[in-house]
Amino acid sequence: MHIFKLNNSKHLVKSWIPQDKIEESAIAQIANVTNLPFLFNHLAIMPDVHAGFGVTIGSVLATKDVVLPSAVGVDIGCGMAAVKTSLTGISIERLKEIMTLIRKKIPVGFNHHSKPQDENLMPYLDPNNLWPSSYPICSKERESALTQLGTLGSGNHFIELQKGSDGYIWFMIHSGSRNLGFKVAKYYNDIAVKLNEKWHTSVPKNHELAFLPIDTKEAIDYLREMKYCLDFAQANRDLMVQRIKEAFTQIVCLDCNGAGGIKDQKCINCNGRGYFDHFAEVSFDPTINIHHNYVAIENHFGHNVWVHRKGATSAKEGEIGIIPGSQGTASYVVKGKGNVNSFMSCSHGAGRTMSRTKAIKELNLAEEQRKLDEQGILHTVRNQKSLDESPSAYKDILEVMKNQEELVDIIVELKPLAVIKG
Repeated sequence: MHIFKLNNSKHLVKSWIPQDKIEESAIAQIANVTNLPFLFNHLAIMPDVHAGFGVTIGSVLATKDVVLPSAVGVDIGCGMAAVKTSLTGISIERLKEIMTLIRKKIPVGFNHHSKPQDENLMPYLDPNNLWPSSYPICSKERESALTQLGTLGSGNHFIELQKGSDGYIWFMIHSGSRNLGFKVAKYYNDIAVKLNEKWHTSVPKNHELAFLPIDTKEAIDYLREMKYCLDFAQANRDLMVQRIKEAFTQIVCLDCNGAGGIKDQKCINCNGRGYFDHFAEVSFDPTINIHHNYVAIENHFGHNVWVHRKGATSAKEGEIGIIPGSQGTASYVVKGKGNVNSFMSCSHGAGRTMSRTKAIKELNLAEEQRKLDEQGILHTVRNQKSLDESPSAYKDILEVMKNQEELVDIIVELKPLAVIKG
């Protein structure tokens, strides 16, 4: 752990990366946060830290009596799901078949399902609150959200098939609350900005750290809708897990590689001309499903405080978490150590070393493809635009994990076999 105090800051920074390894733009945001009058005790910085909106990604900050939408971010409930299968090996041919089926079952990028998904899969509504008055954004976006349920999203969201150090095949999902979370985050941050201007707060507007006092209606509404987004994000990952399991176990017509699906033991696409084949008999362990963008009331250093994790994962003692790398590096299933100085948290991933724009402009396509091809990974770096998600755009996950040995123990290392990116 590295402890430092920036010039004129009111609070200490406790960081799991040396100060001189943090980019300048992130240091400026850290300085702004450590000057907040309501920050509790100190600011915790994870080893995957990089600049974000208002608050750096890879930050854990606790506050007394206020919440900050910008300290949660726009993808509320973004998180990870990981599932261990009973398979100990998989051929490249079968790997490709499974990935093809996953792409058919799960829309990626900005794509949604063509029809609403099962309403019973949507989060439960508190009967003590009236819908829609208590959920102004979620109620308005509910119809659209039904078509986004079970979809991956874009950017750094991914589905990955992996080989574990435990000898088993795993699959992993990184996704969040989709457009629902974005709408909720923007709505309440805009409200916070207007109220802070009205109150003439001491927090400069250009610091992008607008806050809501916890006893206001606006804060209560934000927390209620944020919780709904968390539940939606988990339901979204759960549905994708179900669809991926189906891809592992689905009957496939070998004549057309399952392009038309199976009905009454006949292939819809080729009218049953092909032979049928099952994927390997496979069972699945319970899903690990966690968030890394949220705020929650927790007790730290003897006080009940609002802990904001923005690009950070809860790592209470014995708690199981997931820390992904890039599509060319390992990911990890970990167990928390409950380190009090990190507010019992750890990193949410490797963290970026360069912006998407810079990666597309400066990285060499052939070189990035070569690195992935040599590892035998079925990857998504296919053109210059996809370089924003190449491994070189991210920090060294081995160094990130080394830096947080005080925070987590590694249970399983997961090496990528095949990747679908949003």
